[in-house]
Amino acid sequence: MMKLGFVSAILPEASLEEVFATAARLKYDCVELMCWPVGKAERRYAGVTHVDVAKCDDAGIAEIRGLSTKYGVEISGLGYYPNPLSPDAAEAEQAAEHLLRIIETSAKLGIRQVNSFIGRDPGKSIDDNWQPFLDRWTPIVAFAEKHDVRIGIENCPMFFTDDEWPGGKNLAISPAIWRRMFEAIPSSHFGLNYDPSHLIWMQMDCVAPIKEFADRIFHVHAKDVRVDRDQLNDVGIMANPLEYHIPKLPGMGDIDWGLFFAVLGDSGYDGPVCVEVEDRVYEGSLETRELSLRQCCTFLRNYIPRAEPTT
Repeated sequence: MMKLGFVSAILPEASLEEVFATAARLKYDCVELMCWPVGKAERRYAGVTHVDVAKCDDAGIAEIRGLSTKYGVEISGLGYYPNPLSPDAAEAEQAAEHLLRIIETSAKLGIRQVNSFIGRDPGKSIDDNWQPFLDRWTPIVAFAEKHDVRIGIENCPMFFTDDEWPGGKNLAISPAIWRRMFEAIPSSHFGLNYDPSHLIWMQMDCVAPIKEFADRIFHVHAKDVRVDRDQLNDVGIMANPLEYHIPKLPGMGDIDWGLFFAVLGDSGYDGPVCVEVEDRVYEGSLETRELSLRQCCTFLRNYIPRAEPTT
């Protein structure tokens, strides 16, 4: 059965133990733990470090496993979402090197799931990004295969603001590109961290791709989105996307979650579904962010029931 979790980026001030404790208290099954390099975040939800892979020795691995066992909360995967194809060569190299360390840590933890972005030079076309993608990702995927770790690529375009114009900072945005990616790198360790909300604001069907890419969906993010039709009619699809769409909690946007989970289940998916809170209405304080996690759990348990221990 699917397991319900949340992305730890919404609790940046919490310690790793506090993240596990929160998940247990709110009755989540798992968490996706953020593994950014320690330092200042450059954008919202980035720069959160709940597992510092640069310092994660055997004792650190044992501590993480111990906390997971103590609170009865699994780790769905390790998350890191940089731009490994950045036009800034130093940024791209740093991102790739850190991703390799996360893959190693995932293997040591026995999780064997890492989630990330492909990256992109936003000033270049898809075709002009293609060879850099192959050069960068072929060895990364080979390294993941060697460590028996799966990489789930989130399908967020990373185009929201002027600094990401015009192409966004992530190549893996559509079924056409996923198809091309998996033909070029056919490894069974290379797949998707599927987020339906991004397809919705791009005016696409978020359910249909599940059928074709069922064997490539390794991890799922649960985030909703509300497209402001009046605003879209005013600015058009060529405007910066945040001018016409608003990330929301599951159940408060345009996704038909009943249909989504029906098709996801029919496809054979039985992995983690992790809430990704990016709803500004709930970001004012730790209290309201925890309330958002409680609300998401209440809503999504309609589709992902919790397995209670038998007596």
